[in-house]
Amino acid sequence: MSSITIALFFSVVGCGASVAMAGEAGGSLYRHAVQATESCNSCHEKNRVDAFNASKASDCDQCHTSGDSDPIVRVADKKFVDPYADKQPVAPAPDATAGMSGPLLYNETRIGKEPNAMVLVPAGKYTRGSSHRLPDEGPEYVVDVKAFQIDKYEVTNLQYKQFIDATNRKSPSHFRSRTYPEGKVDHPVVYVSWFDAHAYCEWAGKRLPTDIEWEKAARGTDGRDYPWGDDFNVNKLNSPLRWKSLNMEGDTTPAGSFEGGKSPYGLYDMAGNVWEWTDSWYTQYPGNIWPSENYGEQYKVLKGGSWWDCSFYQCGVSAPVFNRSYFKQNIKNSSFGFRCAKNAE
Repeated sequence: MSSITIALFFSVVGCGASVAMAGEAGGSLYRHAVQATESCNSCHEKNRVDAFNASKASDCDQCHTSGDSDPIVRVADKKFVDPYADKQPVAPAPDATAGMSGPLLYNETRIGKEPNAMVLVPAGKYTRGSSHRLPDEGPEYVVDVKAFQIDKYEVTNLQYKQFIDATNRKSPSHFRSRTYPEGKVDHPVVYVSWFDAHAYCEWAGKRLPTDIEWEKAARGTDGRDYPWGDDFNVNKLNSPLRWKSLNMEGDTTPAGSFEGGKSPYGLYDMAGNVWEWTDSWYTQYPGNIWPSENYGEQYKVLKGGSWWDCSFYQCGVSAPVFNRSYFKQNIKNSSFGFRCAKNAE
C-alpha cells in the first residue's frame, strides 16, 4: 500500500497501530511497525475510510503481518460523531471492582473447566439492528428466530486449555508453557481466530452462534440498546469508559462478573469484555441500500464490543447490542473471544 489518505468510519476494535511518525505537510504520516502482507483494504473497508486517528495507535501488528509492501497511512482529520456517545456518561467507578461480583484476578475457578452451561432462548420475533447510527447496522427490522441454546458465559482460559490439551492444538499467544496467565483462570480466552473458536465449539459438541441468534440473546424482544436496558451504566460492563473512569489501563475481567449487566435471558458479558466471533458472514441487512465492497463471504461478524479502547479509530461506541464488527477469519488479538451455541433439543 503506497501513501493513501484514510480515516476509519467503521465499527471495529482490536487493530491498533504500532507506528512511527514520518511527518509531511498537510497531514501526519504513520508507518506500520511491520509491513503488511496485504493492502489495508484487506482488513479495512475502503469506502468507509473516514476518521482514522493513528496518533493514538498502538498494536496494529495484532491484525497486520509482515510482507513486501511499505504501508504509510496519512491521518485525515475528519471525525465520526457517534450519537450514542452522548448516552454514555462517564461517572467515575468507585474502584476497579465496582459492579463486579468478585475480584479481578484469582486462581480457583468459579465457572469450572467443562464447556459452559447453556441457556435456552425461545423461538420468536425480535427487532434486529438500528436505523439511528452506522449505515451497516440497519435498517432495523423484525426477524423470526428458531429456539436455540447459547453459552451463559464467554469461553474462559481454563475451558480453552482443556481443549488444547485434548487436541494438541497450538495455544493462544498470551499462554506460557501452554497455560494461561496467573490469576486469569476465568477470564475469557483471547488471541483466538474464528477457526480456533469454531474448532473449540465443535469439540465441545456445539457450534458458533449466528449474529442473528447472538443479538436476540443479548437484546431480548423489546428493542433495547444494551443487554440490561436503554441507559448506559459504566458499572454494568467491562468497557473502555469504565477503565477511563478509573484512570487505569484496560484488560479483560472474569467472565460472569457483572450481575447488573445480564441480558434478558440471563447471559453475561453480552456487552463489553471481549468481542465474540459468530458464524455469520458480514452481509447487508434487508432493505439496506448502503453499498459496500466488503459485503459477502469475506469477513466474519463479531458482536458485543470489548474492554479495548478503539477511540483512535473513531469507530464509535461498541457496547450497543446492534453494533457489529467484521474481520477475516484468521485475525487474533487481545480483545477477540467467543461463546458457543447449539440447536434447541
